[in-house]
Amino acid sequence: MSERPLKAGLFGIGLEAYWSQFNGLEARLRGYVDTVEAKLARPGVEVVNLGLIDTPEKAFEAGHQFRQADVDIIFLYITTYALSSTVLPVVRRAKVPVIILNLQPTAAIDYATFNALGDRTAMTGDWLAHCSACPVPEIANVFRRAGISFHQVTGVLTGDPVVENEINGWIEAARVAHVMAHNRLGVLGRYYNGMLDIYSDLTAQAAAFGTHIEVLEIDELAQLRRDVSEEDVSTCLATIIAEFDVQPDCDPKELARAAKTAVALRQLVDKKSLGSLAYYYESQPGHEYEDIITSVIVGCSILTASGVPVAGECEIKNAQAMKIMDSFGAGGSFTEYYAMDFAADVVLMGHDGPGHTKIAQGRTKIRPLSIFHGKVGSGVSVEMSVQHGPVTLLSIVEDAGKIRLLCAEGASVAGPILEIGNTNSRYRFPLGARRFVEAWNAQGPAHHCAVGVGHIAGRIEKLGKLLDLDVVKVC
Repeated sequence: MSERPLKAGLFGIGLEAYWSQFNGLEARLRGYVDTVEAKLARPGVEVVNLGLIDTPEKAFEAGHQFRQADVDIIFLYITTYALSSTVLPVVRRAKVPVIILNLQPTAAIDYATFNALGDRTAMTGDWLAHCSACPVPEIANVFRRAGISFHQVTGVLTGDPVVENEINGWIEAARVAHVMAHNRLGVLGRYYNGMLDIYSDLTAQAAAFGTHIEVLEIDELAQLRRDVSEEDVSTCLATIIAEFDVQPDCDPKELARAAKTAVALRQLVDKKSLGSLAYYYESQPGHEYEDIITSVIVGCSILTASGVPVAGECEIKNAQAMKIMDSFGAGGSFTEYYAMDFAADVVLMGHDGPGHTKIAQGRTKIRPLSIFHGKVGSGVSVEMSVQHGPVTLLSIVEDAGKIRLLCAEGASVAGPILEIGNTNSRYRFPLGARRFVEAWNAQGPAHHCAVGVGHIAGRIEKLGKLLDLDVVKVC
């Protein structure tokens, strides 16, 4: 995975002719640009601030500078009226998404103080410092005619929670797009036979998100596992016991088997620099590979909780959804419909296999299973519910090679769950269980999705805009 920071380009615009006419205006506006830079700055983000661009000549040079700096997104801060010819050359050459910041320095002009200035030149200079809305239609017109998509944030420069939320949302969406563009997704094994909905167009995934897809050999995992030391197994076992609620009926031999596979999985992820993984395999009874694949659940759960989401049944699309959710800091656990509770008006959802333990309600249990239903073998599995409170569901939908994002907001609620050694939760949606299921299904997603904590549909929508992907929010 790349350690390159997200690079956010910033430039303000003004009109050079004003500077000699209105004393102090240029310095005042440059200070506003610096205020915006402080809003954008945060760990993992490098702000490339080109200051105030006030002539077409400077605009052409700024376009080259942004391109040379390899910026991922541009924030265009409109400080006052400026010519569109000081904007188009910058954005056209940089060729990255642009966010127009239409931010006044105050919520309203102090009319009494303003009109008491007495000097009409000073009055005009002060008005121009509040004039950010003036050139937005001109710039929008030129962008539309040039085929440049743009997005807007409108409000007050400081103390405006709407503005803060919008800027943070765009930065987060750009950061997640950056993560996805540098992510390496491992594909181990094969699809679950006959699940036509989960088959993916890998080229479409790479084109939509920039993700590199690394096809892996189970032979390599097997070799790594053969070489795992007893010391590494003991260390991993100690981690499992500390981080999970291991049930007393778990066989110590099964826990050791899971720990050994977990060590090998981590080594494979590190060796291949993977940021996510999709897997499925069956092998033959008694074969080494069957021994591996029936002991991966705990290790895959540990990986998922450490920022390397793992999707079972080789559901590549859902590994992508899980990575997006995790990159937003929401978690992202593998899930599907289990059943509907019409009496409580909730949908039961979960999945066998790995879960995202960092978003669990309480400690995740490890339970022994005598069979893995629909799959081969037996071993230990994880059981957890997602934290009670607001949640967001995300599905990556493929329509004949075209990628869409499908999301919904709801809540994980308390109540009885199925204690079957799988992840499972109770979800309530504003539409009600019946209407939610029909609305979600009508969009034609695969039967898996990723669930994360918090309501982040707004940020998913921004991600879609930055990646030029359609986004559907069902509730």
